[in-house]
Amino acid sequence: METLHFKTNINCGGCIAKVTPFLNQLEEVENWKVDTANPDKILTVSGEELSCELIQQTVGQAGFKIEQV
Repeated sequence: METLHFKTNINCGGCIAKVTPFLNQLEEVENWKVDTANPDKILTVSGEELSCELIQQTVGQAGFKIEQV
């Protein structure tokens, strides 16, 4: 399993609810979480054969900013 970390502007439960269907639709993603207590709002994504570009594109489609750390 591979794990990727991203800095985002997903900062509350409502934001997490908005991005949830987008991330949950990806077959490559097994688990994900956002640390909203971290000032950088770190999104951690775990799964098999993950692509940074795919995660960034998917979160962007949900309306959020994202960059890999």
